Amino acid sequence: MNWMMNGRGLSLGLLVTAAIGLAGCNKDDVVTEPGTADPVAATNVDHSHGGWWCVEHGVPEEECPRCDKTLVSEFKEAGDWCDEHDRPESQCFICSPKRAEKFVARYEAKTGHQPPEPTE
Repeated sequence: MNWMMNGRGLSLGLLVTAAIGLAGCNKDDVVTEPGTADPVAATNVDHSHGGWWCVEHGVPEEECPRCDKTLVSEFKEAGDWCDEHDRPESQCFICSPKRAEKFVARYEAKTGHQPPEPTE
């Protein structure tokens, strides 16, 4: 047990812990948090477009008309469309970045973590 208390043992322990933690990750499960250079594992995120969250657009997958074009007409019929940016007005974070807060809160409520930054 004393070997764990010296600097070399502690460094080795941290290295082993990091190696075990990273061994299960694949590149698709890693995102970089804004303002950091080190990638962190995304929690409860399915990048396959079959999961709950659309990583590319920052909204729930089932509500993403940029991925599922069959949803476009529903948003347009409801009067929820930004013609300038070709997406629902309620999801147009370009016109109003504050609109993202609603989706961020939903992600945090479900996962307990901040969502990854949208890539598109």
